[in-house]
Amino acid sequence: MSAHPTSIACTALHFAWPDGTEVFDDLQVAFGPGRTGLIGVNGSGKSTLLKLIAGDLTPADGAVRVSGEVGYLPQNVTLDTQLRVDEVLGIDRTRAALHAIEAGDVDEVHFTSVGDDWDVEERAVATLDQLGLGHIGLDRTIGEVSGGESVLLRLAALLLRRPDVLLLDEPTNNLDLFARQRLYSAVQAWSGVLVVVSHDRELLDLVDQIADLRAGEVSWYGGNFTAYEEALAVEQEAAERMVRVAETDLKRQKRELSDAHMKLARRVRYGNKMYAQKREPKIVMNARKREAQVSAGKHRIMHEEKLSEAKDRLDEAVEAVRDDDEIRVDLPFTAVPPGRSVLTLSELTLSYGASVRGEFELRGPERIALVGRNGAGKTTLLRTVAGELEPVAGEAFAQVPLRFLPQRLDVLDDTLSVAQNVALAAPDATNNRIRARLARFLFKGAKADQEAATLSGGERFRAALAALLLAEPAPQLLMLDEPTNNLDMASVRQLTSALEAYDGALIVASHDLPFLESVGITRWLLLDGELRDTTAEEVRELMAST
Repeated sequence: MSAHPTSIACTALHFAWPDGTEVFDDLQVAFGPGRTGLIGVNGSGKSTLLKLIAGDLTPADGAVRVSGEVGYLPQNVTLDTQLRVDEVLGIDRTRAALHAIEAGDVDEVHFTSVGDDWDVEERAVATLDQLGLGHIGLDRTIGEVSGGESVLLRLAALLLRRPDVLLLDEPTNNLDLFARQRLYSAVQAWSGVLVVVSHDRELLDLVDQIADLRAGEVSWYGGNFTAYEEALAVEQEAAERMVRVAETDLKRQKRELSDAHMKLARRVRYGNKMYAQKREPKIVMNARKREAQVSAGKHRIMHEEKLSEAKDRLDEAVEAVRDDDEIRVDLPFTAVPPGRSVLTLSELTLSYGASVRGEFELRGPERIALVGRNGAGKTTLLRTVAGELEPVAGEAFAQVPLRFLPQRLDVLDDTLSVAQNVALAAPDATNNRIRARLARFLFKGAKADQEAATLSGGERFRAALAALLLAEPAPQLLMLDEPTNNLDMASVRQLTSALEAYDGALIVASHDLPFLESVGITRWLLLDGELRDTTAEEVRELMAST
């Protein structure tokens, strides 16, 4: 690591996509030593900013300066399945040279390749062990490891390089509960400059400060995400108070302007009356008339200026209040009476080996969290229940209408609008009814006519959720597979509020413990070869012991 303080400085940064969509206009931001959580709504430019810092994108104007070496873990990690682990770690050449020297080959080129890195294998194995990958040999290929393990391998490669600046973009996506614990430990141990984009609350509670990217500007908050939420609540309360004060002032200024107009009208009527009665010399009356007009004009201009200033103050106050709308849904037909049988799994063997021994039954409006390691078969189980996969043996039988929202969000037809997608799921619903209900999912007016292919990640999720929940017949069993992946905090809150209004049975496969606990889970199931009941406490203990 460098002995000098490292930093990132973005000055007068301008960036737009090829279609002209502007992301940043004169952005000024700097990151110093310590762990920074970079947050913001979907589409605010968080990932774009990391790519600009990493050099994967070039700004149209302005400058990005980084002192020290940069390590960057992008959101979507795609690795060639034929690569060996040591190639991913970037130590294959050094390792080959070491083995050649150990075999007696004293060619100078091998010593040059090794340099001072004689303990590279030991460091690599230690780093893999630190991330829970000690069971993976350096000669294994990527095709032999899970998606979550490949993410951790990329992180291991960065840690081995010991960069001065580490950039992580949604690093816990696709990681199971156990792998997340390993990543949390690596983040806690990091001593350089770290900037992490994430919606993972537990990860964000490990940072030293929060950088909130909103409308092309960054606001800073000291402390972790919990401290940020507390500070934001105080800030928003003050902002709402200022709106009320500004609204009161605006009403007063309107009233005073109206009074000024009335006074002016009275003066004009009085002056006209005096002129008509010719009680004073004409020259005197004309002088008074001009004086009154000038005075009234100044009075009116003064009140109009005050009114304009009051409007500006109200606009500023309103702008300070965040408008992260929440989904509002009313779904009475999804209710399931307590005790009613909803789903039965009987002696079930899944296509990838996991099983359900005996008989498993879900009754009434239970809310089930389905947890387990990556590759345990959670998605396979949900797809089997949904009828998308045939079991190897046994039966999965749902006694109520069900809907399944997969990780890929491929329940939408990209060539159709949001409203048309919902109409497919509810063919008997009128257009007005569909639009009225879509408005509660924040698709109002022209937004409902937007093609699914053009939606952002958060919008696509809301549209898919709307298509499922507004379907006819109404789903009394809803199954969600990793629903918070790629969702920003506002979208997660929107999902939580929607699920609070849902009265049916719920099964959620997720590694996001804070989210699971926020939606009122009543039963925890662990899939680890076999399906069994567990508790949130046991899940946390299992994570801590890995």
